[in-house]
Amino acid sequence: MKQTKYVFITGGVVSSLGKGIAASSLGMLLQSRGLTVTIQKFDPYINVDPGTMSPYQHGEVYVTEDGAETDLDLGHYERFLNRDMSQDNNTTTGQIYNHVITKERRGDYLGATVQVIPHITDEIKRRFARLAKQDEYDVIITEIGGTVGDIESLPFLEAMRQFVMNVGKKNAIIVHLTLVPYIPSAGELKTKPTQHSVKMLLELGIQPDILLCRSDRPLPRSIKEKIGLFCNVRPELVIEALDVKTIYEVPVEYRKEEFDKKVVNLLHMRPKDADIDRWTRILKRLKEPKHEIEIGLCGKYAEYHDAYKSIIEAFAHAGAENNARVKLDWIHSEDIEKHGAARYLKHLDGLLVAPGFGERGIEGKIKAVQYVREQNIPFFGICLGLQCAVIEYARNVCGIGDANSAEFEETSSNVIDLMLEQKSIQTMGGTMRLGGFPCVLKRGTRAYESYGRKNISERHRHRYEVNNAFIPALEEHGLVFSGTSPDESLMEMIELPDHPWFVASQFHPELRSRLVEPHPLFRDFVKASIEYQQKRIAAKADS
Repeated sequence: MKQTKYVFITGGVVSSLGKGIAASSLGMLLQSRGLTVTIQKFDPYINVDPGTMSPYQHGEVYVTEDGAETDLDLGHYERFLNRDMSQDNNTTTGQIYNHVITKERRGDYLGATVQVIPHITDEIKRRFARLAKQDEYDVIITEIGGTVGDIESLPFLEAMRQFVMNVGKKNAIIVHLTLVPYIPSAGELKTKPTQHSVKMLLELGIQPDILLCRSDRPLPRSIKEKIGLFCNVRPELVIEALDVKTIYEVPVEYRKEEFDKKVVNLLHMRPKDADIDRWTRILKRLKEPKHEIEIGLCGKYAEYHDAYKSIIEAFAHAGAENNARVKLDWIHSEDIEKHGAARYLKHLDGLLVAPGFGERGIEGKIKAVQYVREQNIPFFGICLGLQCAVIEYARNVCGIGDANSAEFEETSSNVIDLMLEQKSIQTMGGTMRLGGFPCVLKRGTRAYESYGRKNISERHRHRYEVNNAFIPALEEHGLVFSGTSPDESLMEMIELPDHPWFVASQFHPELRSRLVEPHPLFRDFVKASIEYQQKRIAAKADS
């Protein structure tokens, strides 16, 4: 069995510097050198997973193919590497302690006093290496969540120190991502925050091998030398990480800094040179598109964009594929309830009604669906977006005035109801319909046209579904159920054949979109929005 190499990425000074993007970009560059790479995230919070956390607290919950509810950084890993992650790619403090305490209750420690060192750190180290036992990876990149100095992340940093010492410096390196701010009043870049961040690592017995320095402007050689001197790192291993217009530009900038080359040299590897020509071609279309369209994203968390991270990225991918810049117009569904739909939607080239949970803002989403359906504006609904579309159609086309979802209000016409297997569930965490499930598409539909095949698999995260008792009435009035589960018991997709583009899915297509492989539903929705814009411009010119 070959020796797997390990790269650990930590962060300092402030949060949100982009450790996930740094890990993803490095992984993409190493993969382009012919190496087999995976990335894992260790989160310091005590929750077992982010599944029950508010989007305002954590942002999007990213669902893997095997049904794990994980950190949104796993979405970046998949989008940059173009390969699936699993539940083993995300570990939390909650999982670690839960595992150790379960072993203690079982008597596995033979009466020993269970402590952070060695029991918690040993379990963390076991998980550091777990993926290496599952596949023949050349490199495993591990992102340590949080910021150096946080009390929550101390066990992970101690475990990392021990792990690197155990496997040897030829087989493991530490990359520390930090901030070099520019102070306008002084007209200077300041290195002191980086110095203090590294000093905190050194107090823990950890010497970083490479420093990634976030900055809004290039770092002069003198700044790199100063950082290297005070942080005990060679100046050539102090790498600038400049702000860029799109996250997909980060690997290109890292390549200019020879980040990947320096990593493989430190790990005593000799792979081929990186080949990112395809990536740079797509990036050029992303940065210099021919078209620009405006698509509304109607949701309950519109003021917090991280709640829809994968949707944002899926639009970037689909835009590049269609040579278009997708400008997102963030629309809070409660604003539509207050002021009506036309005020927010009449100028749009398309509308996406986003996923979510709970009753707040639902009537606004339903009004938004009604407006774009009646005005023939391209529409795309995801998860709750599909459910809102079904409720709207039942009310306003089928004449079922009290149509609603059992999630919001029990009525005699709950066209959306709790799935049968969900009715006996008592706990919330990890109990939804999660992960990849097969779907069968109906020939002759837009869904089938987009995918180009009958059998697909998509990822889910929901408890409620279309109530099959109302399917005949909905179909009689023209709604097409274009995708179902193989046994036809669950409705997976709907569409309207006489509309420019009116499609919705119970699953989350955004979770499968990649820069190099845009999702077909997003691709065709953007295409339909471009066509709608062009027809509207032509009609205005003729009038």
